[in-house]
Amino acid sequence: MEVNVHHAKTHLSKLISAAESGEEVIIARNGALAVKLVPVHAATKRSRKQMWGAGIGKIWIATDFDSKETNDEIADLFENTKDFE
Repeated sequence: MEVNVHHAKTHLSKLISAAESGEEVIIARNGALAVKLVPVHAATKRSRKQMWGAGIGKIWIATDFDSKETNDEIADLFENTKDFE
């Protein structure tokens, strides 16, 4: 559907609904095509819950990941890098 700017101002809600339902809505200014209304897809809108919960059940951390022994072992690996050369 192609409408002029005046019609778009008057019927914006209806034009938005039409665009959301998949209809192509083009707004013309002085007979020249100016803009197209397109819906913003739900896939581009992500809630904080979706972003932060994406890794639930996919990541496993050992119970001793922050133990003194593990930290000492990691520090030793960094300090004694000649073992890997």
